[in-house]
Amino acid sequence: MSGNDFSKMQEILMRELRLMHYPVAIKYFFDAAELASFRAEHPHYSPVKPLTFCQAEIGARMEGITVLVEREKLGCTNAQYVFGWKGLDDGEVKSHLKYCADADQARRVVEAKPRLPEGTLLAVSVAPLAQSAGTPDVVHFYCDNMQAYHLLGDWMATQNVDCFRPSMSVNSAACAGNVFAFQTGQANLFLACSGSYNSGKTERGEINVAIPGAQMTALVERLATRVAEHGGAAITRLGESFPGADICKNCPLINFKKEGERTETAKG
Repeated sequence: MSGNDFSKMQEILMRELRLMHYPVAIKYFFDAAELASFRAEHPHYSPVKPLTFCQAEIGARMEGITVLVEREKLGCTNAQYVFGWKGLDDGEVKSHLKYCADADQARRVVEAKPRLPEGTLLAVSVAPLAQSAGTPDVVHFYCDNMQAYHLLGDWMATQNVDCFRPSMSVNSAACAGNVFAFQTGQANLFLACSGSYNSGKTERGEINVAIPGAQMTALVERLATRVAEHGGAAITRLGESFPGADICKNCPLINFKKEGERTETAKG
């Protein structure tokens, strides 16, 4: 697989993991010339009104469009803080009080969030992986439990990681969760925050997985190899094409046979 064949990557991921949403390719722009080149060379949309970052991602993962978000079009103070577009103030601390024991903890919670250096980010784009303008900084998956399990299992194998330690920030799921992956070069697993659950439309209970973009080729190649060798993507039940195949191991009751074949030849 070509290292920049993002369309093929998306095809494999959507087919083999049965993803409901397009993987979201995230690009952070810190260089004015790079941003100008993106504007000129890549068709994209801009929010009509200020949106949260997770709302902007809806365009990429559900509508299949590339969205460019600039400072004036980001209407979420949590994301503004994480992106370095605003400083820490009393309002930000106050908005976290409902999660914390007291104001001191609320301030520490905000200060502990992954954050881009203040004033350095010019814009951020989100796109379906197939439309990625070059290698994305992070690929964000909205997926279910077992899809996340397979993605992270393949990531750990390709990156030689023995123990996976995710990072979750209160009230900044999509923005801080992906910035963590970008800054550390490590995958991340995180739950929806209250904002991304309702405003970001994750009421199906989706789980978030973030993979550094430069590591995607190895991950997808491993997935494709597993499919070729075992006949399917499932780790839970080798040989099954459905990644969530979770029939109890060695269960004598949950078994199937093709009509006309002997029972003992059935798969199980």
